[in-house]
Amino acid sequence: MARTKEQRGEQETAAAEKKVKATGKPVGGARGGITAPVTPSPELADIIGKDDLPRSEAVKKIWDYIKKNNLQDEKDKRQINADDKLQKIFGKKSASMFEMNKHLSNHLSAKKD
Repeated sequence: MARTKEQRGEQETAAAEKKVKATGKPVGGARGGITAPVTPSPELADIIGKDDLPRSEAVKKIWDYIKKNNLQDEKDKRQINADDKLQKIFGKKSASMFEMNKHLSNHLSAKKD
């Protein structure tokens, strides 16, 4: 039986967390620690949930939210028109997809044990 993309991601996250607990060091290697869990700020948690998750999953959930709520600009899909929740993250009414990660960084912190 083939695993779904979500199941593979969950297994990778579980393996990363197991390695972090065993070694006490963040996950390294080819992915550069990208699978290490992060904690969202309360503002970001309103959008993606309060659970710790890898940064890549946080970005994916933000994109799911943007697409679900039709927040991409009609003429330039690289621009994101922020609603009230995203304005708390971006600090303004719109942002480009390229600067979105910069704003997200301010709302993601290393997992606290």
